[in-house]
This record gives sequence, C-alpha cells and structure tokens, in this order.
Amino acid sequence: MIFADATLARRIETAECGLSRAIVQAAVDRGADALSIPIGGGAAVFTGTGSPINKVIGMGFDGTPDEEAWEIVERQFAGKQCPVRVELSTLAEAGLAAALTRRGYVLTEFENVLGFDLSRLDDRVPANGSRVTLHRNEGDVSTWIDTVVEGFAHPDGSPQSNESVAEAGLKRIMEDFARSAGFIRYLARVDGMMAGGAGLRLAGGIAQFCGASTLPVFRRLGVQSSLLAGRLADARDAGCDVAVVTTAPGSKSNHNAQRQGFELLYPRAVLVRDTTG
Repeated sequence: MIFADATLARRIETAECGLSRAIVQAAVDRGADALSIPIGGGAAVFTGTGSPINKVIGMGFDGTPDEEAWEIVERQFAGKQCPVRVELSTLAEAGLAAALTRRGYVLTEFENVLGFDLSRLDDRVPANGSRVTLHRNEGDVSTWIDTVVEGFAHPDGSPQSNESVAEAGLKRIMEDFARSAGFIRYLARVDGMMAGGAGLRLAGGIAQFCGASTLPVFRRLGVQSSLLAGRLADARDAGCDVAVVTTAPGSKSNHNAQRQGFELLYPRAVLVRDTTG
C-alpha cells in the first residue's frame, strides 16, 4: 500500500506540471499560440481552444499565489476566450481552495490520481499476451497518433475524458503529447496487426501513464494488459518507484486501473472561473 502524503503529492504534481509544460512547448513548435505561466509552484498552460490541457496544474506546494499572479493568468486566459480551470490536489496547502472560491472559482468536478507501487511489481504475463507484441518509439509519429485517436473515437463503455473531445481536436492533442520532450510511445500488435497504443513519461521517479487505447476489433485480447505490463516493467527498470494514472471517479478507466493494481492516492478538485465575459 502506498501512503500518499504531501511529499509524494508534490512529486506527482511537479511531474504533471512538467508534462503540461512540455506539451505547451510542442504546441509552440508547431506554430500554436500556446502559453505557460508559472504560478504557485505550478503553471497555467494553454495549447489551443477546447484543449483539455488548458488548466492550472501543480500548484499548492510552494506558497499561495498573490493577487497580481492571479490577475496575470486570468487576463491571459480571458484574452484567449478560455475559462481558467484549476486542478488542485487535496494534499495542497490548506486555505488555497478557499482563496480560489473568494476569487469566484466554482467547484465543478473531481478527478482521481491513482498510483502503483513499482517495488511490488511482479513479472506478469497478461492473458492472451503471447499474441501481443509491444514496440517503443517505433516508426512515424503519425502511426501512433492515428492508432490512439482511432481507439478513443470508439469508446468501450463509459467514455473517458479524452473520448469527449472532437476527433480533430484529439488528434492535435495527441500530436502534442507525442512530440513533447521525454514522451515514450508504445504500439501494440496482435498477430502482427496494429492493435493499440499508449504513452509513458518518466520524471523524478514518477512514471506517468497516458494516452492508452485499443482498436475496437482487437479488444479483449490482452492489448491493454500488455501495454500496462510493458510500461510498468520499463518504469521499474528505469528506477521509478511509483506509476501514476489520472481518471474520472467511478469511470471505466478508474475501475480498470484499480483492477490492475492501482490504488487511490488522492483526488484533485477542479475549480473553474469564467473570465471570458
């Protein structure tokens, strides 16, 4: 069992902030009007209209932002006609949530951060795994993007957050993920045929799992289990101690993660202020 304290939460939120900033840089490199603003030990990031990456992340472990810091962020987001979405760990500094509500931020939802203790990893062989082969960073980036987007375009059960994004927007988001610094792409084949893909990023001993999907015709053949097992083993071998995934509470993704041995570490509260009016 992992004990989630503020020290672990700081590591996870710092890694999450690092990923978000790397995605911003990838968006800038493709010519997008993206931005990253440091605030409260985290960052306010924007990569394009409608992107789920548009948010304030990693805040609450290095002091409380002052009025001027918030005004800068809110002014920049208002100029892009984008509400300010703050994803705040429940282990962040006490009083920060209250300060946000005083500024007009409204609690809209929660998300769960789940973790896997890599010191307890066994060398598991997934069911039907003998038919599945994994490949890291193989071939053209577009192959990974197309495979993952196609899987997300056909939800299996309760939709995940990525599945609610229009396909064109999702393709752009996955391109930014794929081209961000430190991002590792995985492709899975079943009997030699392309079947699914997933992503991994390693930072500060934290392994961040993201972007996993399977093409409909290859579901229930062990693709997701193989992608999970491969990434867990790679993360452990790289010296990480905790693997992390973020899901919507009560979702199929949350259920699947817990079934595979992930445990709830802490929720994030999502607070939003619409500064576009």
